[in-house]
Amino acid sequence: MENNSIRRAVMAVAALSAAMVMTACQPGDAESGADGSSDAPAATASPISSGSTGTSGSTGSTGSTGNAVKTCAATALKASAYQAADRPVGTGTGAAIVQFTNTGGRACVLQGHPTVAGAANGSPELNVPLQVTPVGTASPVKLTPGGQAWLKLTFVQVQGEGDGYCKSGSAPVLYPTMVIGLPGAGAHQVALDDGQFAECDGTLTATAVSATKPS
Repeated sequence: MENNSIRRAVMAVAALSAAMVMTACQPGDAESGADGSSDAPAATASPISSGSTGTSGSTGSTGSTGNAVKTCAATALKASAYQAADRPVGTGTGAAIVQFTNTGGRACVLQGHPTVAGAANGSPELNVPLQVTPVGTASPVKLTPGGQAWLKLTFVQVQGEGDGYCKSGSAPVLYPTMVIGLPGAGAHQVALDDGQFAECDGTLTATAVSATKPS
């Protein structure tokens, strides 16, 4: 009799455990929002909090899934340039804004100050590296698909009319394009929408890439 009682008790515990497992797997426990009914988010660029962390080989915030936002691939970026409204007095380019657009299908991150080289049209490998003095701090900027980020280049300004002159005594230099590099995000050849890059002395200052559009 005692063995029968023990056997019945063991069977009762096994049945109770099976019922608990089946209850835990009911469809009602699925995550909310799984029906995908939310609207598509607008394209944005936003600075990432300094408290965010990333996994090895990536930059930016890590979500609950553990997937960090990676640095933008060169193939996922479109770069363009135009003359800045706020620039040194003179007759050269003075300053230019470089704009980066995320053309990829997922969010990515840009961060850092650029490298800059003068180049001819269609020949990014035949370039003249310029000396860049970084300005300001560099923080990661998260770009959703279609999102944009900017940086500003300020050159030593050309003076005078005609071919112009440099205050240092050197001759002004014209570049049809510039090759702009960002850490981990490749090099991008850009041309001004209204002329060539005219600069003096082969030196410039550059801000870090930012979610805020400079003037």
